[in-house]
Amino acid sequence: MKRLFIILITVFLVSNCKGLPDIKSSDIDNARTTLVEFLTLLNMEKFSEAVPLYGGEYDQLQVFNPEIDPNNRIALWSWVCGNQLLQCLEVGEVSFMESKTDIFIFQVEFTNPDGSLFVLGPCCGASESEMPPVTQFEFRVKKTPAGKYLVMDTPPYVP
Repeated sequence: MKRLFIILITVFLVSNCKGLPDIKSSDIDNARTTLVEFLTLLNMEKFSEAVPLYGGEYDQLQVFNPEIDPNNRIALWSWVCGNQLLQCLEVGEVSFMESKTDIFIFQVEFTNPDGSLFVLGPCCGASESEMPPVTQFEFRVKKTPAGKYLVMDTPPYVP
């Protein structure tokens, strides 16, 4: 009887489990390549080449300088990176974390110009215990229905 109960529970659990999404390693590689290319282009100030790889909102970039035409995406990137509002630094380690349907999530570390690890410290009068330093930043890369990969997040902001 005990054996039958275990078999029935196992069958029930297996039949009700939904399979994990089919994540191809090539999708992860393509998403990672797009992310690294995008961030590298920003670091190299090749904004016109970076623009087609970004699929996130431009409203947040326009907030930094409302005088820039919101349709001038190259100027928006140039402003936020050139004035170091967003940290368009050299890419360090990139780690795949997970995938959700058509979104690939990575953790990225950045390197300062002197070669040290970029650390985003506490902001706005907060202590390290209130706002611990951060060295890894989450980035989402979306695969479009057309098979193109787009970075959905901006580099870290430093006020």
